[in-house]
Amino acid sequence: MTTRSRIIGCGSYLPANVVTNDDLAKRVDTSDEWIVARTGIRQRHIAAEGETTSDLAFAAAKSAMDHAGVTSDDIDLIIVATATPDNTFPATATKVQNRLGVKGFAFDVQAVCSGFIYALTTADMYIRNGQAKTALVIGAETFSRILDWEDRRTCVLFGDGAGAVVVQAVEGQGTIEDMGILANRLHSDGSKYELLYVDGGPSATQTVGHLRMEGQEVFRHAVTNLASVIREVLADTGLEPGDIDWLVPHQANQRILDSTARKFGISKDKVVVTVDRHANTSAASIPLALAEAVHDGRVKRGDIVVLEAMGGGFTWGASLMRW
Repeated sequence: MTTRSRIIGCGSYLPANVVTNDDLAKRVDTSDEWIVARTGIRQRHIAAEGETTSDLAFAAAKSAMDHAGVTSDDIDLIIVATATPDNTFPATATKVQNRLGVKGFAFDVQAVCSGFIYALTTADMYIRNGQAKTALVIGAETFSRILDWEDRRTCVLFGDGAGAVVVQAVEGQGTIEDMGILANRLHSDGSKYELLYVDGGPSATQTVGHLRMEGQEVFRHAVTNLASVIREVLADTGLEPGDIDWLVPHQANQRILDSTARKFGISKDKVVVTVDRHANTSAASIPLALAEAVHDGRVKRGDIVVLEAMGGGFTWGASLMRW
């Protein structure tokens, strides 16, 4: 028998404040037509004053736990993927742990937009090694707090939100017929640091800083790296692109989503898309999209689901699972 990690519940939370492209056009030199044509984004959710990343994470966690039918006593590991923690320390995950009343251990993972894949892979390793049985994996961001609202190239791209999953140990036969996570792949390339970064930090400038991005270069690398890592998890399992029932990508840009799907011959109706309504919520984007597709009935038990993302660092990765 082989221990696998299976997602048994999904949850999400989006702040109540919705900001449309027309709203942004009143603030910076842009337009709904310009934003939609280049990104596919039409609106985004922005956290209220005083609403923190841990607030979003807690709400998403409760939603996921309710969906999974588990209580705080069942959770023995919490991992929060975020690039916008409440504080430099302690970890945002420990604040969520305290509010939930969980007695296990908790920590944060920082891989920007790839953060949820990194966190899910980490939880999978703990579960397969027998150090945890039930894990809560959360992607949560308040990216609005690190945006330069005078920079129309970047401020129109991002939003706030949180998504969460409950992952539990299950027994399998060690074949691709098993339920749960079948393959993970992670990568990073620090030489691309200056293409997507925040120009501040406690050690460098003693400030939070703002997000800076070379959009065209990031786009070029994303298309290449995402296609490569999807091929890797397919090769690890012996599956083919035609076996994929659902692609749940990081929601950065509609053109990246379309390009990735075309490379593998995946029809658009098999790609879960929320970028038009959520914008880029960094580490929260995949669990938000996954929760939507699970709750509306698109993703069904037995489906082959591929999650993939690329973020600043650069970091990128993919997870392939049988739902």
